[in-house]
Amino acid sequence: MILQARTKPPPACGAGRYNPAMNVPHSSPASEPAAAPSPRPIQALPDQLISQIAAGEVIERPSAVVKELLENALDAGSTQITVRLEQGGVKRIAITDNGRGIPPEQLPLALARHATSKIASLTDLENVSTLGFRGEALASIASVAQLTVTSRTADAPHAWEITGSQFGTVAPASGAQGTTIDVQDLYFNTPARRKFLKSEQTEYGHCAEVVRRIALARPDVSFSLSHNGKTVDHWNVGEFAKRSAHILGDDFANARLPLDESAGPLRLHGFVGLPTASKARADGQYFYVNGRFVRDKLLTHAVRAAYQDVLHGDRYPAYALSLTLDPALVDVNVHPSKIEVRFRDSRAVHQFVFHAVSRALAQTSAVSFGNLPQQQSESAEGAPAPASSPNAPLPWMREQTQQSFSAQFAEQPRPFSFAGNGGFGVRQDRAAYGNMFRSEPAAQGGASTAGVNSAAFPSSAQPAAALPEGDFPLGFALAQLHGIYVLAQNKAGLVVVDMHAAHERILYEQLKTALDGNEMFVQPLLIPVTFYADPVEVGTVEEHQETLSALGFDIAVMSPTTLAVRAVPALLKNADAQTLARDVLRDVREYGGSRVLLERRNELLGTLACHTAVRANRSLTLPEMNALLRQMEATERSDQCNHGRPTWTQMGLSDLDKLFLRGQ
Repeated sequence: MILQARTKPPPACGAGRYNPAMNVPHSSPASEPAAAPSPRPIQALPDQLISQIAAGEVIERPSAVVKELLENALDAGSTQITVRLEQGGVKRIAITDNGRGIPPEQLPLALARHATSKIASLTDLENVSTLGFRGEALASIASVAQLTVTSRTADAPHAWEITGSQFGTVAPASGAQGTTIDVQDLYFNTPARRKFLKSEQTEYGHCAEVVRRIALARPDVSFSLSHNGKTVDHWNVGEFAKRSAHILGDDFANARLPLDESAGPLRLHGFVGLPTASKARADGQYFYVNGRFVRDKLLTHAVRAAYQDVLHGDRYPAYALSLTLDPALVDVNVHPSKIEVRFRDSRAVHQFVFHAVSRALAQTSAVSFGNLPQQQSESAEGAPAPASSPNAPLPWMREQTQQSFSAQFAEQPRPFSFAGNGGFGVRQDRAAYGNMFRSEPAAQGGASTAGVNSAAFPSSAQPAAALPEGDFPLGFALAQLHGIYVLAQNKAGLVVVDMHAAHERILYEQLKTALDGNEMFVQPLLIPVTFYADPVEVGTVEEHQETLSALGFDIAVMSPTTLAVRAVPALLKNADAQTLARDVLRDVREYGGSRVLLERRNELLGTLACHTAVRANRSLTLPEMNALLRQMEATERSDQCNHGRPTWTQMGLSDLDKLFLRGQ
């Protein structure tokens, strides 16, 4: 009998055929490695594909189309712009302006790649003053959407129209002077890109935000926005104050400070919101450089640093600021969507923005903000008007009360300056920023960055005795409530003061001022602290030795990968030298200077002021309470303590009348 060989059963379906000889399953055709594709030769891409690649960078979503078209309309000198959207801008975007228009013979070129009337040479590119300049927006849009351009110049008898691409036919059309660009079915030929778009409402929100940003920068132009046939917003030509109130809301309009400062080629103007108008998100921040909305980390850092002493927790300030400077000093061609810029002298710009915003916020004391009573006016004959408060204390009482609370701080605040660390104080001379742009030394008799001309910047912290009688903004104390709050009466009504928070701010500012005028003391380390450093950190040390020395640091390069900290500021001798050095090097590299030292020092002074300030449940006499009010009026940033909490609030007579239904 022949015995049949026992064989293994075939594997389960899908596992491949079994090979008895090899005792392994056969590989199925699907599991065989695919043949490597043959290499393609280098070849030029077709124009349509090139435009679609460019559209991937420029036309990220419908809001990017709106931005590019609005910038073109403004560059054409328009004074009236209408934006119509359908289905969040995915179905249709139509923008009409009354600008100069495009001659019919130039319409095909307008849709060609890298064709523009705004620049013609490298010199033009380095001094670009228009919002657009690359000449690729319309070509990119036409490659991913159905595009129609209708335009008419002032001397043309009628409008002309081109559809599709630069190879389309130019035909007569009807239309007023200006240009209408109609974009329909965005991403109709690239369905993969369309799948990444969000909901209609989300895309519309992004488009509306772009319109708001551009409308805020140009209050001299009227804008109209409609969605799905309904008018959503309309802004008439008006002042920047009115336009910013309309766009940023009443909360910002009621709690903002004007700012307008110039220094050399720089000018910063606009509005900064009070700390009380801060937000939980950074959606109330609008910064423009030569009329272009930007989100630049250097500018954001400068503004954030100016708010550091007055902002509570993780809140974000609200502001609408415009920086104007020579176009040659800024490079706007560093980002595909031109949302970032690069400054030729970033340190000078950072310092200028920081100190301009700091000076504006320093004026938020009771003397310059709130329900400030009107100063005494002089009559036509020049005689001073009589005191408006008949119950005002006598002058000798004011002097006595002023001294009773501040005897331990008899020294008056001095001008804010860094004598030994090369820093810049709140009252720095504006001419110093202009000198920062010059390589040659300042001429004799010019402004110096080390000294401060106190006459050039009158301090908002004026002595109380300098105010006319009866015009003390915080009024005079009436009583103390539960040992925590001081109740005072002024012309406007009732003032409620948190005495601990107020005294904390007073001590904090006095401590800062006392240290600012002193020389920077450096503590050499007995054993230098060495640590591993990457090439960027090593290069920063080699390039910025003078800046590091001015900040009180002695950092040496020991090897291509090792740095040694040999000295630190004496005030921070107990800090972690390695962490401190890395933080300083990062700031110096990114911003041309560092505020790490100042921030650490202020943390120590803030803690000292908090523990030294008058505590709750301590009874104060009326003279002591009045002295506290006078010092608040003479202290910068006295609206908030150094933790950002408010120190006082005003309740007007009308507010009190509403509580008791008086006159109703």
